[in-house]
Amino acid sequence: MAVIQKYGKNYSPDLVCHKENHPLDKIGVAGCHKKWPEHNSNWPRPVARVWMVVLLLGTCLLYCARVAMPICAVSMAEQFSWSKRESGMVLGSFFWGYCFTQVFGGYVSDRVGGEKVLLLSAAAWGSMTAFTPLLAHFCSQPILSMTLARFLMGLLQGVHYPSLASLCSQKVVESERGFLMSTVGSGSYLGTLVIGGAGSLMLDVYGWESVFYVSGLLSVLWAYCMWKYLLKGEGKGCFSCVNSICVILCCYLVPAYLYTWSQCPLVAVIVTHLCTASTFFTLLSWLPTFFKDTYPDAKGWVFNVIPWLVAIPSSLFSGCLSDHLITQGFDTASVRKLMQFFSMGVSSVFTLLLCGNTTFPWTVAFVSATMGLTTFSHSGVSVNVQDLAPSCAGALFGVMNTCGAFSGVLMVYFSGYLIEATGSWASVFALITTVNLLGLCTFLGFAEARRVDIDSSKVRHHNIHI
Repeated sequence: MAVIQKYGKNYSPDLVCHKENHPLDKIGVAGCHKKWPEHNSNWPRPVARVWMVVLLLGTCLLYCARVAMPICAVSMAEQFSWSKRESGMVLGSFFWGYCFTQVFGGYVSDRVGGEKVLLLSAAAWGSMTAFTPLLAHFCSQPILSMTLARFLMGLLQGVHYPSLASLCSQKVVESERGFLMSTVGSGSYLGTLVIGGAGSLMLDVYGWESVFYVSGLLSVLWAYCMWKYLLKGEGKGCFSCVNSICVILCCYLVPAYLYTWSQCPLVAVIVTHLCTASTFFTLLSWLPTFFKDTYPDAKGWVFNVIPWLVAIPSSLFSGCLSDHLITQGFDTASVRKLMQFFSMGVSSVFTLLLCGNTTFPWTVAFVSATMGLTTFSHSGVSVNVQDLAPSCAGALFGVMNTCGAFSGVLMVYFSGYLIEATGSWASVFALITTVNLLGLCTFLGFAEARRVDIDSSKVRHHNIHI
């Protein structure tokens, strides 16, 4: 095994090539062995910038397709005579599907390349979105067809973020990962804004079907352009990806990463992401209700738009700041902790301020500050997984997102119970602050940036000065 080690503040080896046989390099059935291709060459900066814009647009379209159903839910409920419980069943089925493909999507991305998984999944969930109105109209039980469609949407979209993490860890240098991931991550806020504005207009003018048709077809078009111009029409590579996925499905066992998963920094990353995701899902789910209960006469477009307008530049700024600090020679682990401190620590201050009696403008300002600072996690815990285990970053991010999705659903339900039991929103904001501080303390105490996906006892270190 040839290793080049840079001696910096992290004192961690950067692997250039692996010539040692590894159990994960071979997988097959009935004695068939397949060696996975190497994906370790980094993109040149101009290529990385092109991919960043493409992935930003893809994430934006991902959220356009995801949020289409919540926007159209009221109109669909009126047309198909759904009760609140039935509407909730349709909306909630997405998250149950979303949980199941996180780990698998990251695992496959680590093996065959995240760009191929992104391409295939986008073509699939884009098509599913476009066909949703047809399924609703031509099925005798629309409630069942829509519940199943949303569950499948969750399954197909669940691979997106683990694939991004895997792709970034394999193709982007450490000093540029923060900006790329924060920029791509801001696509979620941009997509929510776009579908919230344009989707509402299409809903009023052309009907709810148009929202699904447009968002779905644009997603399929994005996948086609990515295949045609970035992957250069590599049809054979995509068929190879499908074949590899089928092989893994036949032999899908627990990966031989026992050494990796036992590391404290990885446990800290999972716990911190779990806390971050659960508090974000809670705010995302309950803030509109909070504003309606507290300020009945307030305009919905104000509190539904302004916080997301703040979140986009905040996410971009955090990425630029983290990459600049690392480029200036600051310790990578310290930079990740600083970003997470803003995301979970400073944001909690503004969350607590919501417990008091404030005017509507100040409440919007506090919520905007909270959501803006929360985006700093794109340059903290979300990127830290790529520092720790670039060889299996996709699978690890899948574990993180699965835990975050499950905990988010539970915390949303528990928050509703607190509101009914106490009659006060202060209990919910106190819960969010407590969970944030728990995750922050875990990250500050145990997070590192050294690689843990290799066994240092089996690595010969060569002092090569670069």
